[in-house]
Amino acid sequence: MTKAPNPSGESAFNRSAARQLALFGVAIVVGLVGLMWGLNLLASLTATAGGVPPAVDVANNAITVMLTEEPPQLDSTRSTDQVSGIVLGHVMEGLLRYDDRGELAPGMAEAWRIDEGGATFHLRADARWSDGQPVTAHDFVFAWRLGLDPENASEYAFILYPIKNAEAINQGELPVTELGARALDARTLEVEFERPIAFFDKLTAFSTYFPVREDFYRATEGRFGADADQLLYNGPFALSNWVHGQSLRLDRNPHYWDQARIRLDRINVGYITSDPNTRLNLFKDEKIVMTGLTAENLTNALEQRWHIHRHMDGSVFYLDFNHREGRLTRNLNLRKAMILAQDPGELVYKVTKTPGYLPGESLFPRFLEGVQGKFRDEHPAPTYPMDLQAARAHLEAARRELGLEAFPPLVLLAGDNPVSNIQTEYFQAVFKKNLGLDIKIDRQIFKQRLAKMTSGDFDLVLAGWGPDYNDPLTYGDLYASWNLNNRGRYSNPEYDRQVRIAQGAMDAQTRVAAFAEMQRIIHEDVVIIPNYERGVAYVTHPRVKGILRRVVGADTDYTYAWIEP
Repeated sequence: MTKAPNPSGESAFNRSAARQLALFGVAIVVGLVGLMWGLNLLASLTATAGGVPPAVDVANNAITVMLTEEPPQLDSTRSTDQVSGIVLGHVMEGLLRYDDRGELAPGMAEAWRIDEGGATFHLRADARWSDGQPVTAHDFVFAWRLGLDPENASEYAFILYPIKNAEAINQGELPVTELGARALDARTLEVEFERPIAFFDKLTAFSTYFPVREDFYRATEGRFGADADQLLYNGPFALSNWVHGQSLRLDRNPHYWDQARIRLDRINVGYITSDPNTRLNLFKDEKIVMTGLTAENLTNALEQRWHIHRHMDGSVFYLDFNHREGRLTRNLNLRKAMILAQDPGELVYKVTKTPGYLPGESLFPRFLEGVQGKFRDEHPAPTYPMDLQAARAHLEAARRELGLEAFPPLVLLAGDNPVSNIQTEYFQAVFKKNLGLDIKIDRQIFKQRLAKMTSGDFDLVLAGWGPDYNDPLTYGDLYASWNLNNRGRYSNPEYDRQVRIAQGAMDAQTRVAAFAEMQRIIHEDVVIIPNYERGVAYVTHPRVKGILRRVVGADTDYTYAWIEP
């Protein structure tokens, strides 16, 4: 940046000094040349050592962005989180993908046919891995078998269950070779369904359905997805560098089939931070091209006269209970006491005060479609208005049923970030004030929180869910007894039955009625305490166009972005 001239600067030099500078001009020029060479070398070394380019790097046709967390898992057969999903969405591609209008579009498959019994996908001839080798139908079969293999312990194996024998394989009842997916030849993939399914095409764009090449996978000897060189890519970009906990670099994949739509040559993930003020300062200093806004820094953004964008991302957040044997939170009266002792409206409007958030009412968010209109308009979510007298009556009933003289502290597992900290402190205070319950907060970094959720090391956990595909079942089957993302291990045979109906029915009315029953059961059993539906306010660099925010798919998506001349 060019600085304004210093008005007093001229007095620092007299004519004598000027004559001396003239006499030694040659020496100064030589010195400056050496200095510039040294600075260029230093800049080169700094960049090599991990120096971060600016937000908009015109010379390299690159942008710099940030992530809130380190990606915990880039093995697409085992990944479960949104952060990993953002990265995978830039470096991998399934049979189908989402276009810039949010519609399904051809990906590795150039043509396909789906009927009640199964599907056939025809792969494009120019589908290539980042090492130049063809992507084949065998790569999809291997990936899906791997995702279902019980030894792989994929928490997303359930999303492959529409394929014939998939669930039995995942339960260890059949070998993986019995999966109803076959490569008829290198470019023809045939899939047989377990039962008719109305939305299989939408599933194929999700990361668990991405291909994995067997020879490369086995060559990594158990480290597949652990580092940049332990992955093979078939998407628009390839991960060329990954400094864990600090940065990632995504370079354009020269072997990607749809080069015409990719306009950036590089995406630098230069920063990993969940602190909103740090992110705002990075944006203000033109070090990143985009950042979200919170209630605390929204005023600052308005003062800067930035253009503020808004987006509802389809995510729902809630307090999830541990329903395992031996956990106090398995008791229905305790759960009823807790849901009646809090108010999502208070949490959203008075505590978090985050722009765009809506008070939580249901596991099923407002954007989902029903038969003729929105699902939530056709089937309004039942609610539990705050009622302290009823809450305390349920708490006393729970105490008697559990045979307790007093309740021990309950452990609330949460992430270690500003938004989670505000929420946990609210719940700690509100449950103490309204019920006399002691809440012990267990704050963990992102990866460790996921591990504790999986192992069931919590009484309550701050959790959230975003859509994997555009269908209400992406939320509904979350609490099926077989779903490993059901972290509290809630189990209800009637709920499972409704999930099976929604999985197999082909007409919208039958399916939507099943979702309404799921919503009712979740409400009556107090499976969760809804907190909010997430809306985001954010700002983007004025020279970077084509950044997409998605409800379904990788959010945020930079694969359509470009730098305006």
